[in-house]
Amino acid sequence: MTIARKSHARRKLKAANSSGGGIETPSRPAPALARAGVRPSKSRGQNFLTSGAVADRIVAAAELSESDPVVEIGPGLGILTEKIAARPLRSLTLVELDPRLAVRLRERFADSSDANVRVINADFLAIDFAALVTDSPVKVIGNLPFNVAAAILRRLSDNARMISRMVLMFQREVAARIRAVPGDEAYGALSVFNALYWKIDLHFSVAAGSFHPRPKIDAEVLAFTPRATSSFAAGNEDERDVLETVRASFSAPRKTIRNALSHAIGIDSPRIARVLERAAIDPGTRAEKLGVPDFLRLAHALRVELSGRIVIRDA
Repeated sequence: MTIARKSHARRKLKAANSSGGGIETPSRPAPALARAGVRPSKSRGQNFLTSGAVADRIVAAAELSESDPVVEIGPGLGILTEKIAARPLRSLTLVELDPRLAVRLRERFADSSDANVRVINADFLAIDFAALVTDSPVKVIGNLPFNVAAAILRRLSDNARMISRMVLMFQREVAARIRAVPGDEAYGALSVFNALYWKIDLHFSVAAGSFHPRPKIDAEVLAFTPRATSSFAAGNEDERDVLETVRASFSAPRKTIRNALSHAIGIDSPRIARVLERAAIDPGTRAEKLGVPDFLRLAHALRVELSGRIVIRDA
């Protein structure tokens, strides 16, 4: 892409923003939302980023290059999109749930010379990620809706082999759980699920005042890269059993691992003792002290003892 083309596109965008039909400055999103007929929804976890400096930092963390296909989740009014699209990219796919915002995004980036921009009006949790991605691996960027952020991370983890890097924003408390390590107060099942698939190489806080409407707590941005060596072959029984083992282990976090497993899976004490001995795990320890290698050994030991699939019984 030539400098002249990029300059033309930026002049065009600037002119559109200064006109009556354009998007207002990121620090004042309310008029643009009102004109689109959109009221931020608590049920959808909608908090629109207003800080251009934070947006710059997020995009820089993605380490974009001209060969990258990029997926942005929940672009909203396009504060991140504008900065992503200004980079030389292979392609940019925007997944926006709100149809009114999707229309505005299509209008805004229809003639963009900075990237091949495609807008998908859909719920990210309902789409086929493999069908969405025409080139892989992709980079994923998003200010995630706070109420479904953990579910979106789970869906992305299911497709980790198609992703080279992710930069995602979460509520601070959720982010703390995601990046926690054994022994941390926030460490739990979500921490282990994340560690099975990803390494976090960067994180920074975002003040609540950087959003409209202002949330009650701060946010945090995390940068993820997939683990060089998979913990298991994705999609097979081994993966499923490891995930079920983690869920069972944290089903009663105040109980010892022996009691938590016995309650969740419904096997008696002698069998649990054999499982833990085979996995080289102290029966008196708690799940919060165990790391990924422990859970991998534990899942294998349970599968051997049960001679098949690990199933958590109904509470």
